[in-house]
Amino acid sequence: MKRARDTDKPAIAATDAANITRAKGKVERLQKILASAGIASRRKAEEFILQGRVQVNGQIVSELGSKADPIHDYIRVDGKLIHPAGEYRYYMLNKPKQFVTTVSDPQGRPTAMEFFSRIKLRMFPVGRLDYHSEGLLLVTNDGELANALTRAASHVPKTYLVKVSGVPSEEALNALRRGVSIPLGDPESNTGYRGREARVRTAPATVRLFRAGENPWYEIAITEGRNRQLRKMFEEIGHHVEKIRRVEYGPLVLDLPPGESRELTAQEVQALYRAAKLSSPGGGQRTVSKSKPRSGQRPQPSKTSAPDPKRITRGPARPR
Repeated sequence: MKRARDTDKPAIAATDAANITRAKGKVERLQKILASAGIASRRKAEEFILQGRVQVNGQIVSELGSKADPIHDYIRVDGKLIHPAGEYRYYMLNKPKQFVTTVSDPQGRPTAMEFFSRIKLRMFPVGRLDYHSEGLLLVTNDGELANALTRAASHVPKTYLVKVSGVPSEEALNALRRGVSIPLGDPESNTGYRGREARVRTAPATVRLFRAGENPWYEIAITEGRNRQLRKMFEEIGHHVEKIRRVEYGPLVLDLPPGESRELTAQEVQALYRAAKLSSPGGGQRTVSKSKPRSGQRPQPSKTSAPDPKRITRGPARPR
C-alpha cells in the first residue's frame, strides 16, 4: 500500500477502502462528494472510482460504497486535490445561438462557460441547449442540485418557444401531447438490436399555439432533456424546427437579453430546491453567495415581458 504524501500527513489514513472515516466528521459516499464539489455527475463519479482515479488520504479507492469526510479527508481525482463546496453560486444565462453548453468543446466551438470566465470557481451548465438553440441556461457549482434537476424522475418542466416550418394539424399536435417515438441518439450511431434503429417514446408534452402564421411559434413544455428532442419530435410529425428558445426552467423565467447573465436570488434558489425535491439550501455547509452581480448582470428579475419571441423570453401567461 502506498504511503500518503507529506501534504496528506494531517489526515488519518483509511484502513478500509469501503469505509473511509475520520473521527468527529460527517462521512458521505464518495460519488456524492465528487458531485457536490462539481467534479462530475454521480454516475460519472462512480466510473472514476471504479477506474481507480480517486484517492482518499493517499490511498486509491476503487470500490463503490466507499465513504469519506469531505471536510477533513484529503480527496484527489487524477492527483488533483478537490475542495469541499462551501459557497455555491447560481446564475441564469440567456445563451445565444452558436454556443455549446459544455465546459469545453473538442471541435473548438465557443462554449456558454465563456460568459463566466471571471468567476474563480468550477462552474458548469445544468442540462443542455444545442448549438443552434438559445435561451435560459442554469449555471452553478452545486453538483447535488444539478444532478437532481437533470434526473428524469424529477419531472421538472422546461418550457420552450419553437418556430416550425408549415402549420401542423391539430391531430399532429395531439400526437406530441401524447408522446411520440423518436430516434435515440445521433443518426450515425443510432443502431439498436439486429441493426434496427434505436428509438424511445417521449413523455406527454404541453403544447399550445404562441403565434400564428405560415411558420408559427408554439409554446411547448417537456419534462425530459433528450438529445435534440424537440427537433426530433416535430420531425416525426413532418415539420422542420427553425428556432428554439427556452424561456422557463422549473420556477425560473427568462428575463434577460441574449448574452447576459445574472445571479439568482435566494428565493429563486429555494424554489429550484423545492422543484428538485431537495431540502432547502442553507443547512450544513450549503450557502448561497451574497456577492453582488458583476457588471452587465441584473440584480433582480425584470417585471416586464414582451410577447414577441424575437425580442425576449417568455410568452403571456398560460391559461390555467
